[in-house]
Amino acid sequence: MMNITGLHLKNPTILAAGIMGTTGASLIRMAREGAGAVVTKSIGPQPKDGHSNPSMVKLECGYLNAMGLPNPSYEAFLPELEKAKDKAGVPVIASIFGGDPEEFRMVAEGLISGKPDAFELNVSCPHAMGYGASVGTDPSMVKAVTSAVCEIADAPVWVKLTPNVTDIVTIGKAAQAGGADAVVAINTVRGMAIDIHSGYPVLGNRFGGLSGEAVRPVAVKCVYDLNANLDIPIIGVGGISTWQHAVEMIMAGASAVQIGSGVFEGLNVFSDITAGINWFLKEHGYTKIEDITGIAHERF
Repeated sequence: MMNITGLHLKNPTILAAGIMGTTGASLIRMAREGAGAVVTKSIGPQPKDGHSNPSMVKLECGYLNAMGLPNPSYEAFLPELEKAKDKAGVPVIASIFGGDPEEFRMVAEGLISGKPDAFELNVSCPHAMGYGASVGTDPSMVKAVTSAVCEIADAPVWVKLTPNVTDIVTIGKAAQAGGADAVVAINTVRGMAIDIHSGYPVLGNRFGGLSGEAVRPVAVKCVYDLNANLDIPIIGVGGISTWQHAVEMIMAGASAVQIGSGVFEGLNVFSDITAGINWFLKEHGYTKIEDITGIAHERF
């Protein structure tokens, strides 16, 4: 059992936002598959259809997606959150988005009755115009959004950061200054694929976010830099599909890890990673995950 921002997790693996988090039933299933906590699909102020298909494509090095933040609105999603809270048996974190501090506050207030264990602020989606990274690349906006939710939230507030900036530490510090209890790093990296036979972009939105194996070194560096400069926990995410990946991220400074694209390789990913981490700790004489968190900062 571990404690992160007041949440009690049975293991350090967390289902990332956007993967199997659209219904209460799917969140419950991920918890039963071994996730230590689960994050919902990002939920916004109004119903949103998202981008036209194709909205996801598998590459040799990972996945490109341009979903466009499809969601039913916070009002329609509330019953799904309540269902997950009732049956998951692990912390349920509500991922929310908006175009400005007022919309973020509105969504958080609308979901409070569902009693999420934490809020994760999506200021990092790279392909939804007016949302996500459109907000998260501006430090003053990140601070304002974070403050707006922290003022009314009765649960910890995590802020999910975009890597599509010159300096992610500046954005992390803005979230911390706004009252964030933790930051989550990273969301997807902007990318694009073109069909060479037709000349058309593969995705319906033309470009999207790259996830999976290719982004892991980027995520590790971002987590390392944030850990060196922030005083709040960092949740590492990006290309994690094995226990070795998770240990690497934890050594960079992550207190826990989120798994997104890795779920597509099999739902046993949570239990396999947890078992591997436990074996590694025992094999190397460590007693708890905190013993290796950020250890890479001491080894240079």
